[in-house]
Amino acid sequence: MILGALHDYYNRLRDSGDTEIAPPGWIRKPIDYVVYLTSDGQPYRLESRFELLNGKRKSGRAELLPNIGKQAQKHTNSGEDANLLWDNAAFALGFGKDGHKKLRSFASAIESWLPEREVGLNALRAFLQLHLDGKSGFGNIVTPVDSEALASGSPIVTFALVEDAGLLLCQRPEVLQAYKLAGCGKEVGPIGTCLLTGAEGLPIQTNETVIKGVWGAQSSGANIISFNKRSFESYGKTERGGENAPISTDASFAYTTALNFLLRDGSRSRTQIGDSTSVFWAARPTDLESAIPDLFGEPPKDDPDRGITAVKALYSAIDSGRLAGAEGSTRFFVLGLSPNAARVAIRFFHCLPLRELACRIRQHFDDLKVARAPHDAPYLSIFRLLVACAAQGKADNIPPNLGGSVVDAILAGPNTVYPAQLLNVAVNRCRAERAVNYPRAAVLKACLNRLIRQRSHEEEFKEMLDPNNTNAAYRLGRLFAVLEKIQEEAAGGHGKLNSTIRDRYYGAASSAPASVVPLLLKLKNHHVGKLDNRGKAMLYRAFQDSRPDDYIGTIIWGLKDIPSHLNLQQQGQFALGYYHQRQAFFTKTESNEPAQGAKL
Repeated sequence: MILGALHDYYNRLRDSGDTEIAPPGWIRKPIDYVVYLTSDGQPYRLESRFELLNGKRKSGRAELLPNIGKQAQKHTNSGEDANLLWDNAAFALGFGKDGHKKLRSFASAIESWLPEREVGLNALRAFLQLHLDGKSGFGNIVTPVDSEALASGSPIVTFALVEDAGLLLCQRPEVLQAYKLAGCGKEVGPIGTCLLTGAEGLPIQTNETVIKGVWGAQSSGANIISFNKRSFESYGKTERGGENAPISTDASFAYTTALNFLLRDGSRSRTQIGDSTSVFWAARPTDLESAIPDLFGEPPKDDPDRGITAVKALYSAIDSGRLAGAEGSTRFFVLGLSPNAARVAIRFFHCLPLRELACRIRQHFDDLKVARAPHDAPYLSIFRLLVACAAQGKADNIPPNLGGSVVDAILAGPNTVYPAQLLNVAVNRCRAERAVNYPRAAVLKACLNRLIRQRSHEEEFKEMLDPNNTNAAYRLGRLFAVLEKIQEEAAGGHGKLNSTIRDRYYGAASSAPASVVPLLLKLKNHHVGKLDNRGKAMLYRAFQDSRPDDYIGTIIWGLKDIPSHLNLQQQGQFALGYYHQRQAFFTKTESNEPAQGAKL
């Protein structure tokens, strides 16, 4: 299913005339250096196509280059698997370890694939021979900066003739024709039936092209399909590579090229959440194909509102009825990938109509809605939620696998609970930092409501303060916020105290309220006595005089007892109640009644 969808996506791009996707037998690669040669093979000029930004090399534009095998993405350690007419500096120019051996392999690849006597190929042959003999004079056209870069052997190098005015050697019409004929005449591997297309009598790909762009995987690339132990192989196919999962060379090229295209640098179809790399594509072109990935990841610094714009576009598409027609029935695919040594692990895969996908994503953002300040972002990316729940607010401290599990839960449907670990880390961060901020409150509300939705006999938590919610833990959180507010008012207002009861007692109050709440209620009477404003003093009257028409009475009326212990879910309810009540205090209203919906 996954490989078939990628295969179809490749064909869709090719049929649409997309010039960014490589045709069979080619690969699109950024070039770092172009060596210009005279017709007799003398080096004339070295053109640098990359930029140095903050000490890092940023490659120039990508070019279509011949792809004669797996080495186009990843070399083996043999030093004898050169690419055709282009390669890194170790193969193309003989720099670095085993450079002489690799340079001979580069020359041999030309003789093997393109034995024709063509002007450009003859010039390159002459240059390579002179270079092997140490007589090319290549050093005369190399600056010290270029020499240092080439010495590593990693920059990608190709060649051109001076008289071709920028046309690469591999793009010359005569070379293109020769390469096309050479590909048709090459020996093929085993013949079999393709598991992907069902076609019979086709050459089978023995080694899958590596996949690049998965965060955390080997920089040289990794495989989705591979067999490196006898226990993984089919009977009678020991060490016979692709015959254990026979896929034709054309189909293998198509799905690996499509996946590498989705994972390429700068792709709008890829997003990174924790250790999970996700890619998105559709069966047919749609504007939401590039917008939906923006809903999950962190927006780029040069376009910080991209995620918000994408969410608004999603809501508009649903509300306008645009997805009720043919566009809404378009199949949409989401693939989650994670590194696993030399392989790429499939974390999740979802295939569903666009209208259903849009509704599930919208439900996720609806679940996250909680009272906030006007300057807070109305929609939070998954990355921002996870960072808010990570130790020290660092992305490196996001628990492994959590990001992918959250995306999987979102796409699985509105009745699917978020991973239990998400609620756990949100509650633990609130306790560790003694602070319930906007992103954590959004996580708590979403997790709790999805748990409630499964039971279906409880009322879900609202976006703002809900005075009618009778949940004991929620009310205790509200009570704690009121007690903190009284302490602040007694000291002259918010920010006058170095520490409040929240800094000293939040952890105990949220996990074992019976041990501290009675003490805080007694302490409250002392704080009320210090209030100069008698109206506020009446509003925060003593516990034994509480009635349903004052703050404390409104909260504790009907509360039978104070629990001795709150479990993880109840601690989340406590934190949400505290956050809602604190938000309500900072909303301006015309009455002295508890207010709703502002930011601390």
